[in-house]
Amino acid sequence: MKKLLDDPSQAVTDSLRGFGLAHADQVSVHHEPNYVVRAGGTPPGQVAVVSGGGSGHEPLHAGFVGAGMLDAAVPGEVFTSPTPDQVLAAVQAADAGAGVLLIVKNYTGDVLNFETAAELAEAEDVETTSVLVNDDVAVEDSLYTAGRRGVAGTLFVEKVAGAAAARGDSLAQVTALAERAASAVRSMGVALTACTVPHVGKPSFDLGEDEVEIGIGIHGEPGRHRVTASGASDITRRLVDSVLDDIELAEGARVLLFVNGMGGTPASELYVVYGIARQMLVDHGAQVERSLVGSYVTSLEMQGVSVTVAVLDDELIELWDAPVRTPALTW
Repeated sequence: MKKLLDDPSQAVTDSLRGFGLAHADQVSVHHEPNYVVRAGGTPPGQVAVVSGGGSGHEPLHAGFVGAGMLDAAVPGEVFTSPTPDQVLAAVQAADAGAGVLLIVKNYTGDVLNFETAAELAEAEDVETTSVLVNDDVAVEDSLYTAGRRGVAGTLFVEKVAGAAAARGDSLAQVTALAERAASAVRSMGVALTACTVPHVGKPSFDLGEDEVEIGIGIHGEPGRHRVTASGASDITRRLVDSVLDDIELAEGARVLLFVNGMGGTPASELYVVYGIARQMLVDHGAQVERSLVGSYVTSLEMQGVSVTVAVLDDELIELWDAPVRTPALTW
């Protein structure tokens, strides 16, 4: 295993230390326990939005801490849920008196640990609500979750919620909009190679030279099925068709198309996939009104891509377009 690490057991802590130094104008990194908050804290009287999960998906979640998005992020060890005490510390640090929304990806450990932290926060008079993200159409159950997994669509939910909080919405309003965003988004991914978890030291699964894994998650777990590697058009068709089979798109539906790299895919290839996916959506009768292309929700160094489609309306477009300034997403 060749990685730019000194001690695999300290990979998360060492990475967070560098992240905090590089973006000290936007975030503050805390250790023991590990969590990341906005520099200067959540504005007084504003709803705080907190998310988190296992590390290895950078820039999710810490890279989205800042004005117009998350107020705190809780990074667990690589592909491991953060502990309740981590989440509680982040909630307490982010709370500005208007309550805290927790955005949770649908993995068993995340769900249980965020629920425990919410109960502990409520006992200390911090009002919390939670929204579950389960946008992955690949599988109903996996080793990591009961039901659908939360993957790249999490970014969409976090952006909508953060913008709603920034404009002054109440906790109930921010929660309702986050739920609306979560119900409107679907994703499907493919792996060309497996990733290597630092403390494991070997690939998470084996893929032949001529194989790709359709329907992978973001923890290196196997997907729905394997097929012979083919060109971008065939692979993209499989991903987009799976999304379209699951989401209801009326004629003329307005959508966001988000093509996400899994960590080891060149931007040039992501744009190839984007062009094919966009034409498929147009042929299906959709209007692609917003787009995002890049590696935002990754799986370490995995080569692969996911396609996310979110159905938009005027308010969701307004919230997506609202100003955001974070280390990984800014406009």
